[in-house]
Amino acid sequence: MKKILSAFLAVSILFSLSAQNSPARRAYVDFVVIPSHSDAVYNLGDAAALKVVAQAGGKGLENVKIHFTAGPDRMPADTSGVTTFCNGEALVSFGTMTQPGFRYCKLSFEVEGESYREEMKVAFAPEQIQPTIANPADFDAFWAKTLKQAAKVPMEVEIVPLPEKSSDKVKVSMVKIQCYEKGNYVYGYLQEPNDGLKHPVMLHPPGAGVKRINPTPWFAQEGFITLTIGINGIPMDATDEEIKAKQVELNRGDYAYIGLESKEQYYYRKVYAALVRCIDFLVSLPNFDGVNVGVTGGSQGGALSIVAAALDPRIDFLASFYPALCDLSGYAYGNRAGGWPRMLAPGSKRELSVSVDQMFETLSYYDVLNFARRIKVPGFYSYGYNDNTCPPTSVCAAINQVTAPKVIEITPSSAHWRFNETNVRANAWMRAQCK
Repeated sequence: MKKILSAFLAVSILFSLSAQNSPARRAYVDFVVIPSHSDAVYNLGDAAALKVVAQAGGKGLENVKIHFTAGPDRMPADTSGVTTFCNGEALVSFGTMTQPGFRYCKLSFEVEGESYREEMKVAFAPEQIQPTIANPADFDAFWAKTLKQAAKVPMEVEIVPLPEKSSDKVKVSMVKIQCYEKGNYVYGYLQEPNDGLKHPVMLHPPGAGVKRINPTPWFAQEGFITLTIGINGIPMDATDEEIKAKQVELNRGDYAYIGLESKEQYYYRKVYAALVRCIDFLVSLPNFDGVNVGVTGGSQGGALSIVAAALDPRIDFLASFYPALCDLSGYAYGNRAGGWPRMLAPGSKRELSVSVDQMFETLSYYDVLNFARRIKVPGFYSYGYNDNTCPPTSVCAAINQVTAPKVIEITPSSAHWRFNETNVRANAWMRAQCK
């Protein structure tokens, strides 16, 4: 009986200790930052402000100082200050803009030795942001010549089924496609609905980086035959050592700086041409429905989606998320952000192999903004204001140039990522474009 009682007491103590030490279900300090304009959009000359609401253990912060700095998108701060919480709230006023663009505010405060930080950007007349990049007179002729030359190269396709990556719903294969010139290949994954029916086709170009890419079966699950590609000549079955060697070969990942000497030599020339060859491949598939062709991607992939849709009239629609490579000359104009890879950004220590004038002359043939001008098909575009990789100033400048039908999904609080709800809306929109 004593043993039973002892065991009972031990269990009771354990339960008691467990209850006493159960983990907190929320952070001790909760805070939210809200722009004074609910959509985070201001008119030129308006004063921008952020309302900060914060609690510690459920009690509003009192007499806690907030330090902040502010300035134009991706530029050094031009304003700083301190304000104080009262009844759990503080108002941070961080200036205005007299030219269309975006303005950031970085704020921080401390509670019981712990620091809390946030950054938020707001827009000033974003629909009025204009390009800085030149629009070459021979832009169309250059790309017509490039694609004509590339079309002479035999496609030479290799397809290797990957049953270990496939499912009962999606068949996955490795693909190797010759493009641009003999011996140059694009590698990727072909993902097909495993139902024996005909389907729309989708090109899915990658984000930036010399890296391994993975299959993206969810588009095939939505009914699209999808080609997910890399752009840096890395086979899908490459070893880690081979990928590291390719990174070294490609300027340690800074391939966007290779070949700036001329428009004929620039690295992205073969990349852009390969997009059209990928469409050649997709429309040649026997299970293509013969009608619907789309392209989608984010960041560098968002840029390449715009490029593909501008270069290839077979593409019927695109969805582009926070595209890179937009309005690249922005930083050369002083208080103005340019797109990824942020050439000439403040603090950049990147040494150029050519003059600034030559660099931007070359880039004008590759700047996604100049392709956006030429889009003729419906597009779904999405970005967030807090993106520091592809600054919203550059993205907005490009999207403003699109004259074709467009849906613009802006989520001001997002950065270089997107909400799943945005994906759901984009996928539904793409399905609705299919005839």
